[in-house]
Formats: sequence, structure tokens, C-alpha cells
Amino acid sequence: MTNKEIIRNERVNEQYVRLKHPSGCTVCLCPMEGFSSAYALFGAKYGSVDDTFKTKADADFVTVPSGIAHYLEHKLFENEDCDAFRLYAKTGAGANAYTSFDKTAYLFSCSQKFAENLEILLKFVQEPYFTDATVQKERGIISQEIKMYDDEPGWRVFFNSLEAVYYNNPVKINIAGTVESIAKIDKDLLYRCYNSFYNLNNMVLSIAGNFDADEALEICDRLLKPSPDLGLSTVIPEEPRGVKEKMVREKLPGGVPLFQIAFKFPNGHAAVRENYVHYNALLETALGKGSKFYLDAYESGLINETFGVSVFSGRGFFLCVADGETREPERVFEAVKSEIKRLKKAGLPEDDFNGIKKKTYGELIGSFASAKAVASNMMDAEFENTDMFSDIETAAGVTLDDITAKLAEFDEENSCISIVES
Repeated sequence: MTNKEIIRNERVNEQYVRLKHPSGCTVCLCPMEGFSSAYALFGAKYGSVDDTFKTKADADFVTVPSGIAHYLEHKLFENEDCDAFRLYAKTGAGANAYTSFDKTAYLFSCSQKFAENLEILLKFVQEPYFTDATVQKERGIISQEIKMYDDEPGWRVFFNSLEAVYYNNPVKINIAGTVESIAKIDKDLLYRCYNSFYNLNNMVLSIAGNFDADEALEICDRLLKPSPDLGLSTVIPEEPRGVKEKMVREKLPGGVPLFQIAFKFPNGHAAVRENYVHYNALLETALGKGSKFYLDAYESGLINETFGVSVFSGRGFFLCVADGETREPERVFEAVKSEIKRLKKAGLPEDDFNGIKKKTYGELIGSFASAKAVASNMMDAEFENTDMFSDIETAAGVTLDDITAKLAEFDEENSCISIVES
């Protein structure tokens, strides 16, 4: 093994092992005493936004159809003999996979037969098998999935807001792509994307819970196939500073109208990890369920208990979001912007901030009670070039001055609202 290190945090008295395996894969291991199950993730730094890329062997960047990362995730479970789900059914493990905007991960959880389950995971992810016939069959399945989500109000209000915010960023496109874009996907494109992004230098194996670390490493030594570093590069298009549209509406059958308000920030905000914690603390202090804004708006009937705030961020995108249900979405939009303007002058309430800081810190500490959360946090941290304790350190150290500085640079007018109503 090379570059093996123990990453420890004295504040929470927790640690895990990180190493760069000779194959190129980064391996993160966190055995957790007292746990009855293990949770494993085998992930690639490859999501729906990564549609323009090149390796050092390519003369120039290539742009592939939207939705290909998700398509590839669907197809990888099948090989020439059977599919991985059938193998997991024999071991009793729970297995799944997901594609997000900036990553793809394959996972299992189990309370027995850990070694056998890890072998299944490492084998099928490293053994792609695509034919014209199987690719064609999957196209119909994914097309139905896309159409189903196109009729879902919560999905539409979300993606309509992204389309209103962004001119060029591929984050505005459904992770699964469109019916038109996936029609262009064939086995050759799948193999090209697989060979570029599923190179082990672009992947992380993350395991937490009840397992033997030495046994896991022995399996890695046997099954992880050495991979040359391809010099992979991706491109997120440049974005104008302002939002593309201020308001978008769509009519779908439903009850109370849904809304999502999005505040646009430069793409580079996502590269500074502390921004995620700072802006979440800002939003909760200013607009969250314990704030003066929320209580007043709730008592007046302008909003209901579905109102919430969050940060939506990933590789190359960063938004502050407020969403929920209301009969008067335009009024909510103006009220939110007015409250941010008011707080810039009046200042953020210190007691509210202190409560949010404690809550945030407590929730991060609470994640160590879940093997799933720990494995996910280790993988995500690697993809963001940090460690899984960074958010805890940020939350412990954040001050009112920190989030007041974020509020001062908050451009409430660089925003849009998406509305879905019947």
C-alpha cells in the first residue's frame, strides 16, 4: 500500500484510514465499533454536468449527449451472464446506485457476507458489458422515467428554476437527459465515457461500519485493476453573472401552487467548501423556521410548514434556495427579498445565529451514528479534495461576523422564482 494515512479529528474523537491504492483508486475505511452492518460505496467523480471532457490522449474536448452518466449507471449492473442485483439477492445485501449532478456511486449495505458483497461490487463496476440490443432496450426504460418525472410538480418546479437561472451550465438539464438526447446514445459512446471516467484514478471506494479493514484491503489488492492516469479534464461552461429569467410558470394538475426561489452565485463559490456551511447558517438565521420572517409569514398565512431554505451546490454550481407551497408565490418572492434587504441594515439576530450554529454542529456530529452517512461523507470529501471533518470544523468556528459578511455580498435581486400551479 502507498500513502496510507490516518485522518483523525480530536474535536469529535473520530478517525478513518485513507490510502491511495496502487491501482489508482482512493480507498477510505472507517470500521465503527458496535455497529452490526457495513455500508460500502464505489463512486466515480462523474455526473450529469460532465458532458464535455478530454483525456491527454484526445486532441480536443468532446461533448456527449445529456444523460449519458445516468444511462451508464443503469447499464453497468448487467453483464454477459446476469445482473448484479441477482447476485446481491443471494447474499441478502441491499444494493443500489445513483447518479447526481457531479458523481455516480454504486453501493451495498449488509450485516453478513461482507467479503462476498465487496467482491460483487468491485467486479461488476469494473466489468462493463454493452451491446446494441441491451442499449436499445434500456433507452425505452429511461424514456419512460424521464416522461414520468416531467409530470411531477416538485421535479418541474426545481428544474424550471435551474433553467431560469442558468444560460449555459448543464446542471439545468435533467440528470437523466431528455428523450431526444438519450436517443443519440449508443454502446460506443457508453464505452468511451466508461473508459474515461471509470478509470480508478477518478474513483473512490468508501466503507464504514462493521467490517474488517485488513480483509477489505486484501480484496482490493486482488480485484482492483491497475489503471494509468489518463489526465482527465472536464469543462463547466462560463456563466453570465445574472439569472436568465426572473420568473417562470408551468401549469400541472395539483393543489396549492409550488414555488422555488433561487439566488445565483458565481460558479466558483462551490469550490470553497466553507461556503456551504456559512450560507446554510445564513439562510437558516435569516429565513429558517425559527426566524422572525418565518413566524410572521406563517402566522399571516403567506407560507405554510412546507417552507424551507437550503444551499444547492456541487462542482460548478452554487445557489441559495427557498421553496414551499403558497397561494401567493409572487408575494413570497418579494417578502423574501425584502427581508434580506432589511437584515443587511438591521443586522442578523445574534441569539438566532447561535441557535443555528449549535443545531448545525449537532447535526454534523449526529452523522457519526450512521455508517451510511460516514461512508457517504468520506467519498464526498475525497471528490471535493478535503476530509470528512472539514464541515465540522467550519461549523465549530463560524461566527456571526462570518455570515454577516456573506449577507453583505448577497445580491437578492440576482434571483428568480419558479412556480408550478394548476
